[in-house]
Amino acid sequence: MKNLQRAALLAAGATLVASTPRAVFAAPRAEPQDAASQIAAINAAVTAMREKHEEALAGRLTQDEANALIEPINAEIDRLSAALTAASLGGGAGDGLNAAEREHRTAFATWFRRGNVDADLSQLAVNAALTTQSDPDGGYIVPVDWEQGIDRVLTRMSVMRQLARVVQIGGQTYKKLVSVGGATSGWVGEEDDREETATPVLRELSLPSGELYANPAATQTLLDDARFDVAAWLADEISISFDEAESPAFIRGNGKNKPRGFLAYDAVANDSYAWGKVGFVTTGAAAAFASSNPGDALIELLFALKQGYRNGAAFVTSDKTMAAIRKWKDGQGNYLWAAPTTSEQVGTILGKPVYTDDYMDELGANKFPVAVADWKRAYTIADRMGVSILRDPYTNKPFVQFYATKRVGGGITNFEAIKLLKCST
Repeated sequence: MKNLQRAALLAAGATLVASTPRAVFAAPRAEPQDAASQIAAINAAVTAMREKHEEALAGRLTQDEANALIEPINAEIDRLSAALTAASLGGGAGDGLNAAEREHRTAFATWFRRGNVDADLSQLAVNAALTTQSDPDGGYIVPVDWEQGIDRVLTRMSVMRQLARVVQIGGQTYKKLVSVGGATSGWVGEEDDREETATPVLRELSLPSGELYANPAATQTLLDDARFDVAAWLADEISISFDEAESPAFIRGNGKNKPRGFLAYDAVANDSYAWGKVGFVTTGAAAAFASSNPGDALIELLFALKQGYRNGAAFVTSDKTMAAIRKWKDGQGNYLWAAPTTSEQVGTILGKPVYTDDYMDELGANKFPVAVADWKRAYTIADRMGVSILRDPYTNKPFVQFYATKRVGGGITNFEAIKLLKCST
């Protein structure tokens, strides 16, 4: 009788291995399921494996018989885990790319490592809709997922890219029409005549882009290493170089072949504010914060914004100025600065986030050490689509240099949504 039970269990286990892991919870190999489905499948496989172990411990199966059933379940768990990892890292069919983009990525990676490629890489970039021109003289366009990797790393490094509005453009210049007021309205009865009202005054904002470049290098030996992740390396190297050029430009740039920083615009007392200029309030001291109740200056600064902009406002200052601000206390001895509640958040003052960037002014006569804005509405960064790369294995042997270029513009697009704090009485 015991042998019959054992035979029945082995038959049932064989059916489980043959059907359950693949038919019930396995994804088609070419197209991984979403993460939730993959996790559920792995959990089901682990449950099946635990049941086999329990049956072996109960003496209903020998350990060898249980192992024979568990091994294919283990293999299925490994396959599902690999599919889940590939999907989460952006690889395989779960990377969100179409066939043309994948073909371009494969050819580009070969050229990047070895310097040659059988396919027409420029034409593949056109097929992938990354450019409309098949011209290799200016370098090759990086694959779309490589560029997204560069953007992700750059956003983590750049305060302004975290705060500002970022748009993708296809040309050299980002243009936008904005209304600066002038429209009128009126009240009428149901049958009263309607007089003509004034039309709004429109201004054109133009943000020309400048060329940003980086020139990282690697040895050919490193590039030949199959384990070397060239996409991640390129994202890190280019992002560091780009950030070192972008960050000061978004704050202090003069707008000539680079973005125009928000501190580079004409600043006027907020009572005299006009479109095209940035309004400011003062600290109450010539070259620092007022010695008495210094936090009042930040209250004045925040409420210089209209209510519609205060809701999404955030402060930006330098680390040195932040060190002074964090020491402020109220009349009960409580710090005005509030620590973040999670690691993903930043500290707050007056309930508004406070970010630091050392390209901001430090305290000093007529300096602007603090800015507050609804940054998504106040400042726009215009990225021209595509990062181009020239491969240079000759200039600096034994290193292979990669000359990467990208066009970036930036500037204030809503002057009402930003205010500055000026060291002045």
